[in-house]
Amino acid sequence: MQRIMNFFKEVAREMKKVSWPSRKELVNYTAIVLATVAFFTLFFAIVDLGISKLIRLVFE
Repeated sequence: MQRIMNFFKEVAREMKKVSWPSRKELVNYTAIVLATVAFFTLFFAIVDLGISKLIRLVFE
C-alpha cells in the first residue's frame, strides 16, 4: 500500500513541473488540429471519389 501512495505522491510532484499551455496557445493549437483534420478529410474524400469513378469507368 505504501508503494501505491508513493507513486501518487511522485505523480503529483511531477505534474507540478509540467509546463502547461496558456488558454490562447491551447485555442490556437486546437484550431490548427481541427483545420488539419478537416483538410485531410476533404482531401481523402475527393481522392476516394475520384478513384471510385475511375474504377467504375474501367469496369463498365
